Amino acid sequence: MDKMQITCIVVDDEPMALNLVESYVEKTPFLILKQKFSNAIDAMEYVNNTPIDVLFLDIQMPDLTGIAFSKMLPKSTRVIFTTAFDQYALEGFKVDALDYLLKPFDYAEFLNAASKAKEWFALLRKTENTNPVSSGKEFLFVKSEYKQLKIKLNEVLYFEGLKDYIKIWLKNESKPILTLMSLKSLEEELPESDFMRVHRSFIVSLKNIDVIERSQIIINDQRITVSEQYKPKFMEFINSNSL
Repeated sequence: MDKMQITCIVVDDEPMALNLVESYVEKTPFLILKQKFSNAIDAMEYVNNTPIDVLFLDIQMPDLTGIAFSKMLPKSTRVIFTTAFDQYALEGFKVDALDYLLKPFDYAEFLNAASKAKEWFALLRKTENTNPVSSGKEFLFVKSEYKQLKIKLNEVLYFEGLKDYIKIWLKNESKPILTLMSLKSLEEELPESDFMRVHRSFIVSLKNIDVIERSQIIINDQRITVSEQYKPKFMEFINSNSL
């Protein structure tokens, strides 16, 4: 059974167009609609706080056009433009859109564009899984008790944030290493294919997860709850690595 799924939002200032694309998404098994918006400003705020794979994005909108919005998106989020103005097609592809749907379009055209997105993310996830340390980073130096300690990333079980400090829990060590650093700054240094933030206070080693039980991760007998904010990305990881 094909378990490949991609998350998406729909952005269009025309209510009929918005509802039509929503209905197309809902009848497509591999698409998960997270939200819909009638303007790019609200959509931008949502995407900044929630990882999303694909945007079905109108171009001609007040305040902020789809083209301008697409240039502000994270690299991991891809765009399929939906518009009545075909003169924008070339410009749409200049911002590396996955596809372009000219209104009015039917479900067959929509499904063809969505399938391109599915193929793109399937290839991306396959590459990530076959190259687990994509950043090439195998260790970090951290300050602890006036020393610079070398931390081998393959020995890390998880990082626990405590205000301005982080506890680094390692294999075969009963006590954590304590370092002065924010969890956010640490997250930016870690290879995304090996580590994932699952809670405001925790980043876990994906390789060292022992058990997943409902919304909890168990690593070395420690239970860590996956919070709602980080659940979509974590579920994506589970689905792409499940039989």
